[in-house]
Amino acid sequence: MARIVLAMSGGVDSSVAAHLLREAGHDLVGVFMRHGEESVEACRSDDGGASPLLPILHGRGAGSGRADHKQGCCSASDAADARRVADALGIPFYALNLQKDFRRIVDYFVDDYTRGRTPNPCVMCNNWIKFGRLFEYADGVDADFVATGHYARMGRDSQGRAMLLRGRDSSKDQSYALFGVEASRLERMLLPVGDFEKSKIRSRAAELGLGVAEKRDSQEICFVTSGHHSEFVRSRRGADAPSTAGEIVTTDGRTVAEHAGIEGFTVGQRKGLGVALGEPHFVVRIEPETRRVVIGDREALLRPGLLANEANWLVDPQELPPRCEVQIRYNGEPQAATVTLDVADPRQFTVEFEQPQAGVAPGQAAVVYSGDRVLGGGWIEHSL
Repeated sequence: MARIVLAMSGGVDSSVAAHLLREAGHDLVGVFMRHGEESVEACRSDDGGASPLLPILHGRGAGSGRADHKQGCCSASDAADARRVADALGIPFYALNLQKDFRRIVDYFVDDYTRGRTPNPCVMCNNWIKFGRLFEYADGVDADFVATGHYARMGRDSQGRAMLLRGRDSSKDQSYALFGVEASRLERMLLPVGDFEKSKIRSRAAELGLGVAEKRDSQEICFVTSGHHSEFVRSRRGADAPSTAGEIVTTDGRTVAEHAGIEGFTVGQRKGLGVALGEPHFVVRIEPETRRVVIGDREALLRPGLLANEANWLVDPQELPPRCEVQIRYNGEPQAATVTLDVADPRQFTVEFEQPQAGVAPGQAAVVYSGDRVLGGGWIEHSL
């Protein structure tokens, strides 16, 4: 029997993961990662707040000051759902105070949009918090493994080494968002729901009488409660920040409109451009220095490859196969490509697609696969 720390978000996936691990006889500790002030109220009992708060595990240097966003990664109701599931399963449950750590992700999100890039805070949350800080706390309670409700799988290669694989349910696969986990931590990762279809997980939750069985999946970035990224970035930067407003121009140099800020755009975007030119136009590139947003037709959007940096490899990079598949957005399809490492720095690599690809967005992840196996990946610096 292993001791396991499980990240519990209050959703159906981590709730059923808790059941599966408990059913297997493991010593399970449920942890809700408290990212914002609002969630702490959900750690009170249902008696109106008369009972004390659940135990809070404080991170080193984690402050208790007010976060700028309304709520953290999980809302107050999510925390309450997670606690109720833990109670029903009879497992200890703690709230982990990570407000200060999470602000690092918010700052990264704002900075990248301001630089004309398209950030991926969910990947960063996995890298820095769920499979970063959570491992530190697992070590602190002598846990053998860290588990989450991600739709991905763990396996073994022919040499017995741990490997990260796509989830069984291809429509819910989340392996793309896990490429940044340190390779050394794969041996201690558990992903209990990755072998199941989503429908099976919901059915199991219903059979167990868990109140989260029909809970909707989270769709938006957790801290952007309005759903409008540009508004959030502007409010976070403050009224005194330098303007990022500028012109919208076509690929042939015509100015066709003005925009309120480059943070409102991402490469590949079609909707919400605020221009009508008689045929579909897309954001081809964003120029942070001139604050221009350049638009063009779909043909202008196609790129033969990309340069990525800050790579994280889950295999020895020298063992990369000559032909791989590369995925450049969370819901995108993997594309056949050749990956070439920088001779001087294996944390930088180029990708040459067999077929030109649209929407190669700086700031997004380029994740390298061999079949179902995640080999690693990096962050897109620019297209080729």
